[in-house]
Amino acid sequence: MTAASYDLLDYDEVLEKYDPVMGLEVHVELSTNSKMFSTSSARFGDEPNSNVDPTSLGLPGALPVVNATGVEYAIKIGLALNCSIAESSRFARKNYFYPDQPKNYQISQYDEPIAFDGYLDVVLEDGTEWRVEIERAHMEEDTGKLTHLGGVDGRIHGATASLVDCNRAGVPLIEIVTKPIEGAGARAPEVAKAYVGALRELVAALGVSDARMDQGSMRCDANLSLRPIGQEKFGTRTETKNINSLRSVEQAIRFEMMRQAAVLEEGGEIVQETRHYQETDGTTSKGRPKETSEDYRYFNDPDLPPVIAPREWVEQIRATLPELPWLRRARIQQEWQLSDEEMRDLVNAGALDLIVSTVEAGASADEARAWWVSYLAGKANEQGVELGELPISPEQVARVIALVREGKLTTKMGRSAVDGVLAGEGGVDEVVASRGLEVVRDDGAIEAAVDEALAANPDIVEKYRAGNTKVTGAIVGAVMKATRGKADPKQVNQLIAKKLS
Repeated sequence: MTAASYDLLDYDEVLEKYDPVMGLEVHVELSTNSKMFSTSSARFGDEPNSNVDPTSLGLPGALPVVNATGVEYAIKIGLALNCSIAESSRFARKNYFYPDQPKNYQISQYDEPIAFDGYLDVVLEDGTEWRVEIERAHMEEDTGKLTHLGGVDGRIHGATASLVDCNRAGVPLIEIVTKPIEGAGARAPEVAKAYVGALRELVAALGVSDARMDQGSMRCDANLSLRPIGQEKFGTRTETKNINSLRSVEQAIRFEMMRQAAVLEEGGEIVQETRHYQETDGTTSKGRPKETSEDYRYFNDPDLPPVIAPREWVEQIRATLPELPWLRRARIQQEWQLSDEEMRDLVNAGALDLIVSTVEAGASADEARAWWVSYLAGKANEQGVELGELPISPEQVARVIALVREGKLTTKMGRSAVDGVLAGEGGVDEVVASRGLEVVRDDGAIEAAVDEALAANPDIVEKYRAGNTKVTGAIVGAVMKATRGKADPKQVNQLIAKKLS
């Protein structure tokens, strides 16, 4: 009986009987200009097979030369992950055949990685801190890309043909491998998601990668096994390959827990294999049997000398590290006087960086927060997108805030201006002009509208003069209607008070 034929076990039942153990391998493409071992461009999105050379195509006689910037970026990542940096590390050949690997081996690092024994502290949604131990971060080259034709969702299953693009072959990669993550229990999927999210934020802050999971410049392989509660020995693991979103990482772990538990409950055995994550329904499907390290027949690459990283150079690189994300958050929280819960909400909503950029563009922290976490968050929810995916920039939001602060727009007009930008009508000033949003500054016109509204509502005037000063809302509304919403409500209220007193 195959694993696919088993039903899923209820998640709560899984946790009553089994302890999940995870291992996460995250591949990060480095933002170097050229490839790891040749001078070909590493640029993303160019015509297929246009960024190739004899080395990345594995042609006879072509010799690799190490990209020094790639090594520097690897050291930066290792330092940020609290790793030890090896003074000497080596490249090895990882031997296997796949059509997108022209040499039939991949240049990687095996028993002598450049960074090892680190950790990354991540914060879960409720504020709990979880330490993920890092086993190693090693350098390697990426493979090419296969496009499968005729299959479902571009998968090889059911495909009738495959196209090979070697542009990505040789692009510098850092593979970050965790130690076994134990004891997470029900929170295992959440821990995995939080870890990959923190790692993505970190490498982007370091400036070593754009960390675009949607474009494949950051990918996660999630290993999972189950062991009966109380047992020390790990169970047989599966490896779900090339997961490309945080939500998918969480779902893949959760699904594998329920699938593996169902197999074990029916007396079946878990097969050590790679699996593919299906974006359409959040499931995983069988890939190929998973090799062991011995199957790859690693040996030191004879064409590449050891990578030497003197202590002085490492410390120079350490001195260039930017403010790390968690330290930056702590500083911002203190400067803005936010509670832990308020800061956590901003981070979970994906609003913090947007607010910071809006402040840098001239808004106050309170103004930026008010626009992003209320009005714009509502718009993102309406459209079913992440906050950062809205087609409006922090600079544009800061411009709206400035116009409202200067009294050139009311808050309602500012929202209309934002709506116009979101609708693709142009920049803020273009939308303000095309929608005729600027506040009316003609005191005579506003005063005339106030006089007309007061004359039309004698009962409200009488109540006001009798001491009920809260009844002027109807007068303000009539004036705003007469001026098509372009009057300054503050000015209107002042005029009403003046005339009635």
